[in-house]
Amino acid sequence: MFHLLRVSAIERITDDAVAVTLSVPPELRETFRHTPGQHLNVRYRVDGEEIRRSYSICAPAAEQPHDPVLRVGIRMVDGGTFSTYALKELAVGDLVEAMAPTGRFVLDPRPGHYAAIVGGSGITPVLSMAATLLAREPMARFCLIRSDRTAASTMFLDEVADLKDRYPDRFQLVTALSREEQAAGLTSGRLDRERLTELLPALLSVPDVDGWFLCGPLGLVREAEGALRALGADRTRVHQEIFHVAEEGATPSAVPRVSSPSESRLTATLDGRSGSWPVEDGESLLDTMLRSRSDAPYACKGGVCGTCRAFLVSGEVQMDRNFALEPEETGAGFVLACQSHPVTPEVELDFDR
Repeated sequence: MFHLLRVSAIERITDDAVAVTLSVPPELRETFRHTPGQHLNVRYRVDGEEIRRSYSICAPAAEQPHDPVLRVGIRMVDGGTFSTYALKELAVGDLVEAMAPTGRFVLDPRPGHYAAIVGGSGITPVLSMAATLLAREPMARFCLIRSDRTAASTMFLDEVADLKDRYPDRFQLVTALSREEQAAGLTSGRLDRERLTELLPALLSVPDVDGWFLCGPLGLVREAEGALRALGADRTRVHQEIFHVAEEGATPSAVPRVSSPSESRLTATLDGRSGSWPVEDGESLLDTMLRSRSDAPYACKGGVCGTCRAFLVSGEVQMDRNFALEPEETGAGFVLACQSHPVTPEVELDFDR
């Protein structure tokens, strides 16, 4: 369900990025109380066409009785309809349609040692994680390794510097610039698997970290995951969220598409209501459902955000690609409806699990 929220502030944080703050009316305060790392799905209409996008919340999570703060980071994407609108046209006082915060790339504040490897706008959810954790848990530590092109393109420089000033003994920061030399710190260049395998043991004991959070372009996340695996990190402690899959040239499918049955039918439950519809040739199960249920949850339709996650009750499907669900989730029977195609004549999904 989408709600109308009013823009209360817009801050230019780099030449190609803004932070947008949305005010939350009293009756929606609990609806929009977020867990650090979650994102907002927003909706925008252009020439009658509905556009949906997901943007991570960068503000610390507020506890009762404090009001939630919804501040999202938006970076301009080449050809991006909503990001172009946000940077060039969106103004204070405008209304934005947004769903309640969602996402499982989260860090519930608790004592321990945590670390993140982020690239570009991947800092956005991790900023919320680090700020919330350090403020609430005096026994927690956080190590942030971030990669950006140049200092001028680095999002949330002031906010990260503030964390370093406020928590000098518990917040560790390492910055790498791929296209610019720094006066101090790492030499320029990408944070690939080789560099990370050498760097990480010098910063912390990799196997002893309670939670790793990888966020950014697909290439960086894959390189970081490979380095952590080589250094003995427990896979169940490694969490990831992918941004900008398309620019990494990701292949649409890891395996050849299995032929769909000549006739197949989808049964799905959402918000306690069930329905059944024939699946048209070549369409995803999400598109099948959207023909009759416009409230079916989705944002990116690219297998990245995880908004369309559903439990496979019966039947068999094949996903074209998956950059949102972790192995434990797929092993438990969850699928992405936007990437799923029927393999059996009957398929049942449950979006309420």
